[in-house]
This record gives sequence, C-alpha cells and structure tokens, in this order.
Amino acid sequence: MDNFDLALQLLPLQLWNTIYMVFVSAFFAFLLGLPLGVILTVTDKGHIREHTAINKILGTIVNIGRSFPFAILMVALIPFTRLIVGTSLGTTASIVPLTIAAAPFVARLVESSLKEIDRNILEAALVMGSTPWQIVQKVLLCEALPSIISGMTLTLVNLIGYSAMAGLVGGGGLGQVAIQYGYNRFNTTIMVLTVALLIVLVQVIQWIGNKLVQSILKKRGKLTHD
Repeated sequence: MDNFDLALQLLPLQLWNTIYMVFVSAFFAFLLGLPLGVILTVTDKGHIREHTAINKILGTIVNIGRSFPFAILMVALIPFTRLIVGTSLGTTASIVPLTIAAAPFVARLVESSLKEIDRNILEAALVMGSTPWQIVQKVLLCEALPSIISGMTLTLVNLIGYSAMAGLVGGGGLGQVAIQYGYNRFNTTIMVLTVALLIVLVQVIQWIGNKLVQSILKKRGKLTHD
C-alpha cells in the first residue's frame, strides 16, 4: 500500500473524529463556561450583583483550570475520564479533558466580552426596572453576542490544537495519524497531508466565525439605520 492509499484509508475517518471531538467538547465547554463568565461579570465590583467572595472563589478556580498545560491535564484526568466514559483512550474519551481545558478559557472570554459593554446601557436598563436576569439575557448577552461568537471561534481553533496533542496518548483524530504514521514511521506524505487538513479545518472554522459576526453586525447596522 503506497502513501496516498494509506492516506485515503486513514485521513477521512480521523478528520471526522477530530471534528467530532472538537465540536462536542466546545459545546460542553460553552455550557460550563458561559454561566461561569456571566457570574464572574455580574459579581464583579460595581456590577449588578456585586459579591466579592463568589467572584474571587470562581476567579481562582478558573485561573487554576487555565494554568494546567493540556498534556499534563490530560494525564491527570485519566481516572476522571474513565469514570465518565469507561475508558481513557479513544476519541470520545478525549472529549472530557478537552472540555475541562476549554471551559475556563471560555469563561474568561465571555467575561471579557461582557465587560466591554457600556455601563450606561446597564444603568439605563436598571432605571427602567429590568431584573438582573433580564439584564443578563437582553442586555449583556445580546450586546456581547458578536464578541462571544469571536471567542467561541478562537476556542474551536485552540481545541483543534489540543485535539492534535490528544493523539499522543491514543486520543484518535488527525493528531494520532500524524504521530503514529507520520512521525514514528518517518512518513513525510502522511505528515504533510495531516498538517494540511488541520490548516484547512482552522481556516474554515475561522471563516464561518467571521461570517457569523459580520452578519450580526450588518443586521444591527441596518436596524440602527432604519
């Protein structure tokens, strides 16, 4: 079997495995990171639900989560991964450390996006009698949506890099192909094709993210103009 036949046999499935674990882990990371980012914002000093203790505790937890190199985190979470999915190997197992690695990152991105909103908008909402939940839902999240989408695009791109690292410990995906067939067997063709696919995947995700942001901003511009 020549190099191109081997590539045709391996790469389509492993490309799908990479897409699967990146998007599923991004989904769960967003489920965890979005509320964390909102809480970190609204409990900050001078915000609508200032609470120093909660803010510091959550901030410390998020900072600890972000401080772990992914390779170390992946190994440290092996017992937890086995508890959740029954194994520490394979594509599905990789979703657990990928999610936990990305969630603190998402939380900080959401927090940063929400803090960019003009305080005058918040004060106007409070004067109009809006509840904290209404402010979060209709002011904070709505106004910060383009920035949050940009942050999620960045998260997806980072997760592609993390998923390639997961291949080092049997996580599946394109990273495993690059290590097992490209690096270990000195197969330059497989290595080049794998890297090319990863680059294309990053470019496609970035393009879609940019288009979504531009679409939202364009609609808002039209509404403002009208």
